Amino acid sequence: MSLEKRRRSKREGPRDVLIRLKAVGICGSDVHHFKNMRCADFVVKEPMVIGHECAGFVEEVGSEVKHLVPGDRVALEPGINCKRCELCKQGRYNLCPEMKFFGFPPPTHGCLANQVVHPGDLCFKLPDNVSLEEGAMCEPLSVGVHACRRASVGPETNVLVMGAGPIGLVTLLAARAFEAPRIVVADVNDHCLSVAKALGAHEIVKVSTNIEEVAEEVAKIKEAMGTRVDVSFDCAGFNKTMATALSATGSGGKVCLVGMGQRELTLPLTSAAAREVDVIGIFRYKNTWPLCLELLRSSKVDVKPLITHRFGFSQKEVEKAFETSAGGGNAIKVMFNL
Repeated sequence: MSLEKRRRSKREGPRDVLIRLKAVGICGSDVHHFKNMRCADFVVKEPMVIGHECAGFVEEVGSEVKHLVPGDRVALEPGINCKRCELCKQGRYNLCPEMKFFGFPPPTHGCLANQVVHPGDLCFKLPDNVSLEEGAMCEPLSVGVHACRRASVGPETNVLVMGAGPIGLVTLLAARAFEAPRIVVADVNDHCLSVAKALGAHEIVKVSTNIEEVAEEVAKIKEAMGTRVDVSFDCAGFNKTMATALSATGSGGKVCLVGMGQRELTLPLTSAAAREVDVIGIFRYKNTWPLCLELLRSSKVDVKPLITHRFGFSQKEVEKAFETSAGGGNAIKVMFNL
């Protein structure tokens, strides 16, 4: 079927690209949809395709797409914004209220499929030395890159990362690429901490889930850092992790909330405000794919160690892949090879 015929039953038209997907990663939100039929307040009420971390081959291009040709390998940015609202016009398109994002919110279909039609301007050609799997990893890496941009991480910024799950680890990699001179990672899990250390964390600190231990653990974090904490990234998003980040961050520093472990947080903001600690948030990312691809091309970031498990695209393997991702253990990023 031609792209013209496909588009009449799909979304747009001459600016679209038909992609044959080859690499699709599993995100925590996909696991929530798969296990619980919901993610936060968004409930799955009808059959839908999930997945939003992906890369593949261009099969066909619309008549107005000039930067791609059939056969090109591309990474896909999964969110389609309206381009008309004030936020889009201001360049903050990640906050577009009309955003259509792969697999979110339900019933918007995602990318765990053999083919998708997607706007050409959201398809980015991969450098020759960047694999399709690495291209799919641009999506989670973009979260870390956007967080580092929001928090103005640079060569004079000492960074604390709370949480060494997949997003904490890509935030660590991004902070290293942004030349943070010292990075400390804290987590409750020994294996996750060992991975963080292998990926370049200067020091690791094991913490607990007991909020009564915040003061003691902040002291350990400060000792591990050896200097002031300028920016803290909470990549877990719990009362305990945010309380720790707020207390550990030096006066005049920043705490960036990246993770969304709890729907609502109760935080000791008064003492942090008195020290002029800024609290900022992020939502996904914007304009990150070109930088992510350059970081991968130049080997300033290596995401390959994060890909711990690979599966095919049969019913049995899809179920096994989600069980593996949901089960924790030593699984970091589970990837489908279609």
